[in-house]
Amino acid sequence: MGDVATVERRAPGDALVHLRRARDHADRSYAEPLTLDELAGIACMSKYHFARLFRATYGITPMEHVSQRRIERAQDLLRATNLTVTEVCVAVGFSSLGSFSSRFRALVGESPSDFQRRYADGAPHIPGCYVFMWGLAERERAKSAIAEKHDEGTAS
Repeated sequence: MGDVATVERRAPGDALVHLRRARDHADRSYAEPLTLDELAGIACMSKYHFARLFRATYGITPMEHVSQRRIERAQDLLRATNLTVTEVCVAVGFSSLGSFSSRFRALVGESPSDFQRRYADGAPHIPGCYVFMWGLAERERAKSAIAEKHDEGTAS
């Protein structure tokens, strides 16, 4: 009888395609401001149905998934670059340093500063200017000089 309850809580096969599409979009666009409405729209579902099915399928809510992706990327940037914690916070899509720090501590078990300090003696860090120039840290392309120059070149 327990198996029947488990099967009923999972998303039906045809819904999995839509859930994956929304999850993939969240994975690609984690640095942008994402909303439950936007992700549900990509999955072609109401936000309540989407949130229910996403949690039943993946074990976490859609926004917890986005938050985890942001923290994973923040760990990469803190480990390999010389960006400050604040720059990393903004680069991965958090708008508040306080919420970034508390979420980072909850998932990783230490503060972003302590995490970065632990990797300070490793290999040389990538300078922040290269990180942003080569797009290693996500940010809005429309605001970059490179994107503006590219847009001017294609408009001619």
